[in-house]
Amino acid sequence: MLLYRNGSDQELEQHPLLNLLNCPSPQQAGSAFMEAVVSHLLLSGNAYVEAVLDNYGVQELYALRPDRMRIVAGQQGIEAYEYSVGAHKKLYKVDANGKCPILHIKLFHPLHDWYGLSPIEAAACSIDQHNAVSNHNLALLQNGGRPSGAFIIKPSNHSAPLTEQQRNQIREDITHLYEGGKNAGRIMMMEGDFSWQDMGLSPKDLDFISGKSVSAREICQAFGVPPILAGIPGDATFANYREARFHLWEDTILPLLDHLVAEMNLWLAPYFGKGLRLGYDHDSIAALSPKREATWAKVATADFLTINEKRHAVGYSPIAGGDILDRGIHEAASN
Repeated sequence: MLLYRNGSDQELEQHPLLNLLNCPSPQQAGSAFMEAVVSHLLLSGNAYVEAVLDNYGVQELYALRPDRMRIVAGQQGIEAYEYSVGAHKKLYKVDANGKCPILHIKLFHPLHDWYGLSPIEAAACSIDQHNAVSNHNLALLQNGGRPSGAFIIKPSNHSAPLTEQQRNQIREDITHLYEGGKNAGRIMMMEGDFSWQDMGLSPKDLDFISGKSVSAREICQAFGVPPILAGIPGDATFANYREARFHLWEDTILPLLDHLVAEMNLWLAPYFGKGLRLGYDHDSIAALSPKREATWAKVATADFLTINEKRHAVGYSPIAGGDILDRGIHEAASN
């Protein structure tokens, strides 16, 4: 992350807040900490960060598991957060000013005031369908690619009907000898007036890949990920892949980053003084280079902007003598 002073584009390269984010705790680096926070947020719709405070301010940050956290709500809103590990519980109270050593980041939930909605909940039906198809295909594979058949025993005038115990014994013997992938293709040996009716499916009936792909697409849509990036069959060309990467950043990752940075600025930055603002570097994101190049080309040809206005548009600080139109320089040079 980057750090600025409010009202200024000047980046602060050294600051205790940056040191804390780079090493939130002795057991975790900054990248692992942010990965845990984002993973909790996307999987459960909620992410909780604990700030360890002393007389000098925030010393450490920890990402807490959402499944162990419970919100204690009252008439005035959230009164405390209760974190449980086994039989041990810790209560983090919210003071009169609304400050708390717990940062709660959540996704929008239309039906709950305190907890966020997980994308997994939105894609629950598609996930169940995807798992059901996978389990069905696995069962068919373990049965040699065939559903169960029919073992037919023809009645005889000189024999009594099979008892329930005999039927169960025959079923267990067939299952033990002929069911499973390792027994696929084994020749069945029968004695007496018996026959086996195969109930095999055609290769088309066995093809559930398209059904899995549809479910996988719906799961990707719930998380805002283009299906082509998840390896789902489709228009897998290089141009489509490049466009998919761009839209993943533009439509999913950047809004998520803005959400996280805004929450950190509201909760964490005030512990280190007023006038601080966290941010991130758009120009370092390779997937956004087409948009950045188009912006630079558009700004470069805008002769109605001053040099400093152009520099500000592309993220640079002003220079002395830059408050003149760019075309004025070219006209002066031509004369």
